[in-house]
Amino acid sequence: MRIGVLDVGSNSAHLRVLDLRSGDAPRPVTSVKCPTLLADAINGDGQLRPPAIDRLVAAVGTAACAARREHVDELIAFATATVRDAANREVVIARVAAETGVRLGHLTGRDEARLTFLAARDWYGWSAGPMLLMDIGGGSAEIAYGDGADPVLALSLPLGAGRLTREHLPGDPPRGRDVRRLRRHVYERLGAVRCEFSDLTAPRRVVATSKTFKQLARLTGAPKDDLHVNLDRLRERLPMLARADDRRRAKIKGVSKTRVHQILAGAIVAEALMTTFGVEEADVCPWALREGIAVQRMRTLPPLAVAAELTGLIQRSSGPRRLTAT
Repeated sequence: MRIGVLDVGSNSAHLRVLDLRSGDAPRPVTSVKCPTLLADAINGDGQLRPPAIDRLVAAVGTAACAARREHVDELIAFATATVRDAANREVVIARVAAETGVRLGHLTGRDEARLTFLAARDWYGWSAGPMLLMDIGGGSAEIAYGDGADPVLALSLPLGAGRLTREHLPGDPPRGRDVRRLRRHVYERLGAVRCEFSDLTAPRRVVATSKTFKQLARLTGAPKDDLHVNLDRLRERLPMLARADDRRRAKIKGVSKTRVHQILAGAIVAEALMTTFGVEEADVCPWALREGIAVQRMRTLPPLAVAAELTGLIQRSSGPRRLTAT
């Protein structure tokens, strides 16, 4: 069967179309990415501003058209933390549905962590052994640990790079005291959950996913064919990121223009995650949440049972509980 997985995040709406066959890896057909730029478009009261909603509607509409062109049998569309946590989420979701025919669901933070872990486990295989997963999105950061397909521990924290930039780093470049306060804030939040991992076996493999980690790997000198993040090199680059304004950061190799403004916050979270959990180096996995959804869909349950399970995970805000959008 052919599915489309549409992930609406703070920077873009990303559609991945895949062919699924039992016993085989998901086979990519095409990928469409449309900018949403939601991270800096939230009012003081937590609502997405009208221009951002316009961009979101346009992005989802473009993705829906692409899914129809590719003749997908099923479209699984969901929004992550920025839309999920918006004060006007219901209004946003209703408008997207009215204008595009796609009703966005949303995953809990824990299920984001669980499904991303599932993708990384499928990518590296059982030989990876006990695995620690770290993911930094625009609105949240996820941490998961386990030695099977499903993690024994999965957490989501409000430590997304876009959210932290908006709430803690107002300047361009940010003031030194704001950077120091942000680092303390991140370490405090991670310190509060570190004890939950204290009795677990040390991971054999540490995996990082997300665009933020990919860019940090490039920024710290990792080759394209062996992306990994080294803690010492990341620490060396942090002062330079903190001193630079957006214009200077845009010239740094590996940093995309759409993430220039939030790469410092992302680097702070990555450094704090690696330090808190005693990680010297993390492999960057090319698979993440979208692939985790696909792997979940491929599990050996009958198709309708799997669809029902995913429908339960992707919590509908209101209206009919449909998984397929056309």
